Amino acid sequence: MLKTVEIVPAILTDNKVDYRTQVERINGFTKRVQIDVTDGKFATAPTLDLTNVWWPKSWSTDIHLMAEKPSTYLSTILKLSPSLCILHAEAVEDLTPIFAQLKARGIKIGVALLLSTYPGAVEEYIKAADHVLIFAGQIGVQGAPADMIQMEKISLIRAINPDVEIGWDGGANMMTVRALAHADVDVINVGSALAKAENPAAAYQELIAEMDKSGVVL
Repeated sequence: MLKTVEIVPAILTDNKVDYRTQVERINGFTKRVQIDVTDGKFATAPTLDLTNVWWPKSWSTDIHLMAEKPSTYLSTILKLSPSLCILHAEAVEDLTPIFAQLKARGIKIGVALLLSTYPGAVEEYIKAADHVLIFAGQIGVQGAPADMIQMEKISLIRAINPDVEIGWDGGANMMTVRALAHADVDVINVGSALAKAENPAAAYQELIAEMDKSGVVL
C-alpha cells in the first residue's frame, strides 16, 4: 500500500496583493503550505520580503528560505515561528548554529539540496534535519520542468537519515505527481499547477487522485 504523501501548495510572489490572493485561494482546502522567500542573490528572482510574510493561524507553515546568509533573517524567522524552516545546504555560512537556535524555539529544521549537491557532501546537515528538500526545478521560479533524475537522491538521503521527512520541490504536476508519490518522498510541493489553476481546490483533488493511482505512468 502506498504510504501517505502530502501535497503541499507553495507560494512564491513578489507582490503583496498577489500574496493575499494566493493565500485566500488555497486556504479552504489545505492546512500545510510552503512559503518561498529569496534574498535576490542566492536566487535572483525577487519575492516578497520575509518581513511581509503572514499566514492564517490554522496553517502549518514551512518557510523555504533561499538565502546566502540565512542568519541575516533569523530574528524575523523566530518572530514568525513557522512549523518548519528550510535552509539551503549551499549557503555561504555554517547552518549548524542556526539550526540550534531554531530547534531551541521549537521550529523544525530543514535542509534543501540544489541539483548539483550530492547528499553525502552535506551528511552532517541531513543527520540533523527533520526535513530534507530535494530541489528539482529552477530556483526562485515556478513552472520550470522537473529534473526527475533528482529522485536518485532519495535512497542516498534515507541511508544517511532513515526517518527524515523528504520533500520534493520543482515541476510537480499531473504528469509527474504519480511517479513522485511512488518514489518514497513524504511531501510534494506544488507551485504553478495550483497557482495558475482556474479552480485550485479542484486541481488539488485531481493531484491527490492521480497520486494515489497505481501502475506505470505512460
